[in-house]
Amino acid sequence: MIPYGRQDITQADIDAVAAVLRSDFITQGPTIPQFEQVVTARTGAAHGIAANSATSALHIACAALGLGPGDLLWTVPNTFVASANCGRYCGADVDFVDIDPDTWNLSLPALRDKLVAARRAGRLPDIVVPVHFGGQPTEQEAIWDLAQEFGFKVLEDASHSIGATRNGEPVGSCRWSHVAVFSFHPVKIVTTAEGGMALTNDAELAERMRMLRTHGVTRAASRLTRADPPSWYYEQQLLGFNYRMTDVHAALGISQLARLSAHVERRNALARRYDATLSGLPLQLPRVLPGNRSAFHLYVVRLRQADADRHRRVFDALRRAGIGVNLHYYPVHLQPYYRALGFAEGRCPEAESYGREAITLPLYFALREAEQDAVIEALGRTLAD
Repeated sequence: MIPYGRQDITQADIDAVAAVLRSDFITQGPTIPQFEQVVTARTGAAHGIAANSATSALHIACAALGLGPGDLLWTVPNTFVASANCGRYCGADVDFVDIDPDTWNLSLPALRDKLVAARRAGRLPDIVVPVHFGGQPTEQEAIWDLAQEFGFKVLEDASHSIGATRNGEPVGSCRWSHVAVFSFHPVKIVTTAEGGMALTNDAELAERMRMLRTHGVTRAASRLTRADPPSWYYEQQLLGFNYRMTDVHAALGISQLARLSAHVERRNALARRYDATLSGLPLQLPRVLPGNRSAFHLYVVRLRQADADRHRRVFDALRRAGIGVNLHYYPVHLQPYYRALGFAEGRCPEAESYGREAITLPLYFALREAEQDAVIEALGRTLAD
């Protein structure tokens, strides 16, 4: 089986992890801030807050931005459930904005129309979470302009797109957002095994996320309420969580980031090869916007005008042929949990159509051309049947 994605681990990665295991600190040590500094140096953001997953990073970002019961978060249905769940963790309501039919990112016209209607109804979103689907940057500058007009906070779910750029600006710079979040799951561009990071240019927001990551506890003298505290003193000032990343995971991340440019370049080369060889098939291929350089975490194709039965037949045939295709993603608003909240078909027609047509093909750093050829041949044969 050729998987849709997999990690790439080198001897340098193993050595970096082993060095931490032999050190005095395997958690809450110096490697975590080192990892945060490497990521902020790559992106240009002022602050990085490493967490044990991107889901945790999304949660503390929402909490630090003040999201709570009675508030409202919007995101897209074409994402992993964490992009919506982070709002539910805070007790907020969640709603969905449909996706663009070409880029499969958040649709700017749909967002504007929904904002205008929400303003008339008297309930605008408090946070909007645009998702960089498959590694392609969202149109953040336009979303930021809408945020200034309609008064919402912007939380980028950039889980797929470390190493990507928009008009030369690295994803994660937070130039057009309050917070951006990366994922370091094994199938992502680089991995820490499990892990994530929130980035921001707001020092106070960064400090709140650091506290929320660690039980809401601080030892920082400038933040303590007690005058002249003893050296052992600490305070819990927020109801936080245990979302810390370990030094072991951070060491792996530092080592992996040394190869980030090579990983993104290889994924782009494989994507160009797919583009060239699949262009004659009855498929919609990924479209990268002018000015964007995608990280190509995913390479997704859409069957043209497919129904659920055909989608399943093609999907199952490829799996039987040893091609580990996947679906990214079944629309979040149609998951049983969200259906129980009142969501149903027809809410986001483009995302629902996408969910009946999309197939994620194998794409990862170590994918060999011969393996990619096997994917292409099996896909062509299956579509011809």
